[in-house]
Amino acid sequence: MRRSLTLIAAAATLGLTLTACGGSSDSPAESAAPASEATGSVGVFTWWADGSEKAGLDALVDVFGTDYPNLTFDNLAVAGGAGSQAKSVLAAQLKAGNPPDSFQAHAGAELQDYIDADQLEDLTDFYKASDLTAQFPADLVDRLTVDGKIYSVPSNIHRSNVVWANVDVLKDAGVDPEKPAEDLDAWFADMDKIKAKGKTPLAVAGSWTQVQLFENVLLSSLGVDGYNGLWDGKTDWKGADVTKAIESYKKALSYTNSDRDSLSDWAPATQLVEDGAAAYNLMGDWAEAKFAQDGKKAGTDYSYFPMPGTAGVFNFLADSFTLPVGAPNPDGAKAWLTTIGSAEGQAAFNKVKGSIPANTTAKTDDFSEYQKSAIEDFSKDKIVSSLAHGAAVPVAWLNDLSTAVSKFGGDGDVAGLQDSAAATAQKFAN
Repeated sequence: MRRSLTLIAAAATLGLTLTACGGSSDSPAESAAPASEATGSVGVFTWWADGSEKAGLDALVDVFGTDYPNLTFDNLAVAGGAGSQAKSVLAAQLKAGNPPDSFQAHAGAELQDYIDADQLEDLTDFYKASDLTAQFPADLVDRLTVDGKIYSVPSNIHRSNVVWANVDVLKDAGVDPEKPAEDLDAWFADMDKIKAKGKTPLAVAGSWTQVQLFENVLLSSLGVDGYNGLWDGKTDWKGADVTKAIESYKKALSYTNSDRDSLSDWAPATQLVEDGAAAYNLMGDWAEAKFAQDGKKAGTDYSYFPMPGTAGVFNFLADSFTLPVGAPNPDGAKAWLTTIGSAEGQAAFNKVKGSIPANTTAKTDDFSEYQKSAIEDFSKDKIVSSLAHGAAVPVAWLNDLSTAVSKFGGDGDVAGLQDSAAATAQKFAN
């Protein structure tokens, strides 16, 4: 596990240089019939059940239907942002020997538990046959590679360290929406101005959205090397710099909506910003899709910027799809994966989803202003892996840390959270 996590954390700067990535496989994936000959239904498990996420899935399914008219897409989606509910359902199905044909998982360390349990087929030869190593950034392929093998096909690249702001709320509080705060202290000062106007400064929901806020406060406070060190053992969770970061997270929570724990998913928190009830929402760029779907205009209705203190850093995550061991229709699954990785599939999906294509040959001329800025940032920023979205650590580590962060939301015990996080890191490092 440490070898895999070190690989993920080590690629701190993710360039767009394209190179080949070798490997071999003896898995059933390489002996399956050509995808064009596949027939029947393809059961695909995701957590894209509604809203802008469902719209993105629908766009992808449309391309799949055109590519493979002899296949029927079977939507097995389970609602729950970031897959919080879906992952539990999926784990039970895999344990029972009842896998779907393909399932969504975050690229990176999240896949490690499935790999260790021998629940995923090796897709290295699929990459070769589809020429994906020439179409994806080389360092992205490196992040997907575990012990020389690749187990998923990414459908996109998301960014988690984005703050979305209501322009009118900021202006009313005397905060310039075109000049975001450069660090946490300056951001807190702006939030004090907003709070004085009777508005909620920072909208957040429960569970994973708080973990996402936590990770980005850590990133802002510790910097790239310090943040990466939390996952590869080079940063001491018990250090004074981490204590200060957790104290900053506690202060950030003091500006949030009182009903945060009753909001089960991200969209209601983003809606508070849309409605002008809150000024800011720290959210992944799937929020861009929601703003667009709701008819909001960037610069007029909302603005966006990197989390204060993280300018020049791209907090990375990617949705990806797999071929499970024992999939009922492996040929159909390979057809789905072909559409997932294609330039056409990625262009259609990401335009609606708010993310950017992993496939560098996808056409993005008609993408939004935000998406074009994200493409540019991804090409030059330092890249780190998201905690909340499975890129930084395996599922079991994330679950334990999420429990500690959730508890902290109630008791605000800085020492308690720090001790729990340190114990969790030690547990999974050994």
